[in-house]
Amino acid sequence: MSAKIAQLKEWYEEHERRLATFSLLFGFVFDSLTLTRIDALQDNLWLFGNLVVIGVCIILLNRQENDGIQDKEVSKHFWLYNLLQFGFGNILGGFFVLYFRSGTLAVSWPFLLILLVAMVANELFQKRYARLVLQISFLYLTIYAFLIFIVPIALHRIGAWIFLASGLVSLLAVWLFLIALHQFSRERFRESRVSIVRSVAAIFAVMNILYFTNLIPPIPLSLKDAGIYHNVEKLPSGRYSVLEEEEKGIMSFFDFRKDIHLVSGNTLFAYSAIYSPSDLDTQIVHEWQHYDEKQGEWLTSTTIPLRLSGGRVEGFRTYSSKSSLAPGPWRVNVSTPRGQLLGRINFEIVSVNSYPAIKAVVKD
Repeated sequence: MSAKIAQLKEWYEEHERRLATFSLLFGFVFDSLTLTRIDALQDNLWLFGNLVVIGVCIILLNRQENDGIQDKEVSKHFWLYNLLQFGFGNILGGFFVLYFRSGTLAVSWPFLLILLVAMVANELFQKRYARLVLQISFLYLTIYAFLIFIVPIALHRIGAWIFLASGLVSLLAVWLFLIALHQFSRERFRESRVSIVRSVAAIFAVMNILYFTNLIPPIPLSLKDAGIYHNVEKLPSGRYSVLEEEEKGIMSFFDFRKDIHLVSGNTLFAYSAIYSPSDLDTQIVHEWQHYDEKQGEWLTSTTIPLRLSGGRVEGFRTYSSKSSLAPGPWRVNVSTPRGQLLGRINFEIVSVNSYPAIKAVVKD
């Protein structure tokens, strides 16, 4: 049996880099296809299950020190390191997918970059998992990222106080885990204690800085659909009818800022469909902004608060309207009342004397 284990280990070390790359890509695709609703029980059980696997692996790996096993013999337990890597890869990939759906890359990229770097580092630095500080740092990051959306789902509320509560629960969770770990690995824990505290404090501080500068996506909310239209009307069936301009050529699909041809004095409508977990009713904001070329910045013209009800898979549909739009670049920021950006609709007003060609589209 030991010979077969040695052969397996040798084969793995030979193909480790390719397996790591495959694991990263497969995990990302798997999470993209399987993670459906952020409040779905089976999805959150999957994420929580990976947290349990990670915690058990860390305890088992560091228990070796208490049993008097030398570092050179710990290599026999390489499968534990790979199981730990697999758990971190699954949960970080899942978080990246969920947070990416919730925010917009233009604003939330620093936080998404942290998750992406952690996910890639997990695949490349597996051998460094022998370091307890790195294990706990990755564990705390995943606990915190998990609680950021689980606590709002459980309490049916979002906001700064809910985020702070998530942070306090994350500190309590990692503290309880460290108490359990200390029972199995006293000496190694004592050696790493100061570094662990510093690492956890640094992660806690960075996460709070990102949140209060509105760089963390407003999870568990997510923008399912949005657009600028010449009219939005709710039908008796509960569906919405919108009037949109007909596309002119396939290249218009790739336009970052869509041209909207508007007769002076007419009204435009900003439509959005936002998913919110069941029983999480809150508000969102449509912030209409135009670009002032003289000042070289975006100026807010109108801010319109809108009600949001949770539970609809396709997203809660709502809209705002605005008249007297000057020609030039415009955008509508779809955000939470405290400024966390769900999405952004970019368009350019082109002044015309006659109505453009439009078509009616029904939104489910």
